[in-house]
Amino acid sequence: MKLTQARARHLWIHAQRLDEVSPFGSGPQATVDAIDHLGYVQIDTIHVIERCHHHILYSRIPKYHKQDLHTAQTLNKEVFEYWTHALAYIPTKDFRFFMNDMKRRRLQPSRWYQSVKKTDLQKVLRLIKNEGALSIRDIEDDVLVEKDHPWVSRKPSKKALDLAFNGGLITVSERLGMLKKYDLVDRHFDWEKKPKAATTKEVFNYLLDRALRSQAFVSLDSICHLYPSRKPEIHRLIEQRVRKKELVEIQIDGISKYQTWIRPEELEKELKPRPLTHILSPFDPLIIQRKRLQAIFAYEHRFEAYIPKEKRVYGYFALPVLVDDEIVAALDLKTDRQQQKVLIQKWTWLGKHKSRNNKRRIEEELHRFEKFQLAKEEGHFGAGLSKAPQVRK
Repeated sequence: MKLTQARARHLWIHAQRLDEVSPFGSGPQATVDAIDHLGYVQIDTIHVIERCHHHILYSRIPKYHKQDLHTAQTLNKEVFEYWTHALAYIPTKDFRFFMNDMKRRRLQPSRWYQSVKKTDLQKVLRLIKNEGALSIRDIEDDVLVEKDHPWVSRKPSKKALDLAFNGGLITVSERLGMLKKYDLVDRHFDWEKKPKAATTKEVFNYLLDRALRSQAFVSLDSICHLYPSRKPEIHRLIEQRVRKKELVEIQIDGISKYQTWIRPEELEKELKPRPLTHILSPFDPLIIQRKRLQAIFAYEHRFEAYIPKEKRVYGYFALPVLVDDEIVAALDLKTDRQQQKVLIQKWTWLGKHKSRNNKRRIEEELHRFEKFQLAKEEGHFGAGLSKAPQVRK
């Protein structure tokens, strides 16, 4: 079975729900439904524009409100934080698929945590048990140590909290900006019956199904992103489904390097590109797998925040712009919160996509995007601005 690259783009964009104006509706449930469909939403600290977890949700929920994510995590406890290929928000109903990983990290912590003393771990667990949810700022009696890495706290309790989190002993019960409050897992979720850890087979089925739902067609690389050790078992599982005719192998025009599979019913879908424009986060699930993105969209995204300015092509924090089914430009944007403006640091057209129509559509989307960037905590992000974003020459 062969697919054109255009058809592959349509299927992937549809699986990402970027071909509808408001695929998940609005309000708190829309946030939960979006994370459930995507499988997870990556968290990152970079704040030159709104942080990526909010940005990813906004791209699929036009009236997204940051309070809705807080409600889902802290009040309704329908999402939790843990590691996928990076730290991410994950549906709480999928917690059991991560319990074996938590146990492994608890029993075999990485070398990064060798400096954590048993007494440090016991201390933070005791404080949380006795005093309730707390953040690193609430621990005031640590004896400060010298940093051994630029991103490390001088408080020994910080690494102890991270170790307890990785091991599934505590969870992030609330975020105040990027400040995390931790609580004991069982107390936070207050389960009537604690989930039972998934079997290894169930975990691999979960990973495959998650990828098929959010990617439409999959390869071993796309399913096992940054976890190559999973490939042999995932490949065996795929072969089983192929024999059962639950999956079929496909070839995408111009891409012969990777084996790719899809559910047969996906091939029956009639998809037509809609006139939609999205300014996407570089951590958006459509963008984060760079090799797949380049193969399907002929666009090689460059994340240039950590390279010297003179070597940057697109800019410090370039955002790919999806117009219909093509990535047509990369915008390096920065939110000036003091002046209440979004600054266009650099606008780069890609390929032959420079046109008056594309420029008009991107500028229209920038109006809405600026309002999202400047929205106050208590407000909703909606459509329409009376003036264009400010361009810094």
